[in-house]
Parts: sequence; structure tokens; C-alpha cells
Amino acid sequence: MDMMLVIALVFTVLVLALVIKGLMIVQQSEAVVIERLGSYQKTLSPGINWIIPFVDKPRSIKVRRYQAIGGENVAVVQEETRIDRRETVLDFPGQSVITADNVSVTVNGALYFQVIDPERAVYQTENLIQAIEILAKTSLRSEVGKMELDKLFESRQEINDKLQVVMDEAGNKWGVKVTRVEIQDILIPAEVEDAMRKQMAAERERRALVLQASGEREATIARAEGEKRSNILVAEGEREAAILMADGQRQAIDQVLAAGSDRLDPQLVIGYLLGLEYLKTLPEIGKDGDRIFLPYEASSVLGAVGSIEALLKGGTKQ
Repeated sequence: MDMMLVIALVFTVLVLALVIKGLMIVQQSEAVVIERLGSYQKTLSPGINWIIPFVDKPRSIKVRRYQAIGGENVAVVQEETRIDRRETVLDFPGQSVITADNVSVTVNGALYFQVIDPERAVYQTENLIQAIEILAKTSLRSEVGKMELDKLFESRQEINDKLQVVMDEAGNKWGVKVTRVEIQDILIPAEVEDAMRKQMAAERERRALVLQASGEREATIARAEGEKRSNILVAEGEREAAILMADGQRQAIDQVLAAGSDRLDPQLVIGYLLGLEYLKTLPEIGKDGDRIFLPYEASSVLGAVGSIEALLKGGTKQ
């Protein structure tokens, strides 16, 4: 009886040990690939799972990460049985790249990826992280090598988009989804940076000179337009004044001829009006006390004034 009890206890302990040994709890956002006798069996999902001890074994995956050792980022390869299905960032060190115009630059990038199919991630590549990193570096060199240095700084988004397309094509085979690819820093040699700084200063100076010249040209055009408009207005004013003056003189001649009836010669009347204009301007001419000389024709004009006045007075007495 005691022997049977011992055997039962031993059997119970063995069963409990097997159950405990076969019990596996998988955390959220994790996955475990199980092999049975060396071949793929299943992928454990988050929660409580049970496997057959000593028959089913988790398949490990190689993960390459960078650790700061002695002030430098050193690549460390580890084997893990639990596959992290969260989005992961791979910040690979800067690498030297030669542009299309033969300038050596150092490019530092970051890559965001997520394991979608754990089975493919384990079986399709020997080292998933290393494969992603090397493909990203080679693709980056290829894209940067097609561009000149000046275009490189303004084409970051274009490079990111092309890299993501390349990584997606390979990632589908590896069970990985590349969500984002970002170029963080682009370091150029000091002498190239100094040359670019001088070129930028010269370009700004050129733009300033162009703007100044353009402003001066527009100001000159505006002044010329203003002077042209002013001259037109002055000419129009003088023309209207001349028209009004001529109209006034015509009316004056008509009035004088009407007053003198048929006894007045029109030429004499015109001389009379000119003489009146001479008489009006004489005080202005001699107001400074200087000696003035009148043309010979002025005497005949003034004589016409006296003749017209005499005729007009004589006509009035009659």
C-alpha cells in the first residue's frame, strides 16, 4: 500500500513537472516560434500557452544592437527566443558616402521597423537586424551617390521615400514592415563647409545688389514718368492759356473794330493791342532802374496806340 502511494506521488510530481515545464506565458507584443523535433510547429501568441516538454523548443533569433562601450558604439549580437513585435528604431552609426560631384560626406540615419511575421523573421534571414542595417546602408550609398552635394541637403525627403520603398521590398520577404527611414545628420568636410559658406555669402550679396539695382531702376522710371506727366500738364496748361489769350485778343479786336466802324484798319487795330501789351510790360522791365533798350518796331507800335486813341476820341465827339 505504501509503495502504491509512493508511485502515485511520484507520477503526480512528474505530471506537474511536465505541465509546469510545458507551460509558457508570452507577454503582450511578443511572439515565440516553436519547433517540434527540429521543424516549425507554431507561433505562440500573447497569453498562456502549453508546449510538449523536451519535444517542442523555442527557436532563437539573432538580434544585433549597438552599445556604448568606451565612448564608442559597438555592435553586440545576442540570441533571444522572444521576438519583439513592437516598432523598433535602428540608429546605425554614420558612414562615409561619396556624392556625384566627388565630395565625401558622413551620413547618419535611423530606421523604424516592425516584425509582422515572426516565422519569416526567424527562417528567412540569419541575422534580421544586421540584414536590415546593411541593406539600409547600401541603399543609402546608392541614392546619395546619384546626387550632387547642393541637391543632397534639399532632397532628404526624396531619399527617405526611396529608401523606404527598397526596404519594403526586402522586408516583405523577411516578415518585417519598414515604417519610416530618416536621415538625421549630414556632415561635410571643414574646407567644403567653408567654401559653401563663402558661396552663400556671395550669393546673398549678389541678390542684394540685384534688388538695389532693381529698386534704383524702378525709382528712375517713376521719376521719369512723373516728369513726363508734369511736362504734359504744363504743356496742356500753356496751350489752354494761349487759347484763352488768343480768344481774348480776338474779342478785343472785334470790340475795337466795332467801336471804330469802317474807319479803322484791322492791321492798325492789331498794332494798337500790341502797343497796349508793351505799355503793360514796361513798368516790369524798368522796375530795377537799369537802362533798357526798346526795338525800333516798338515806336511804330506805340504810335499806333496814339492813332487809335485819337480816332476813337474823334468818333466819340461826332
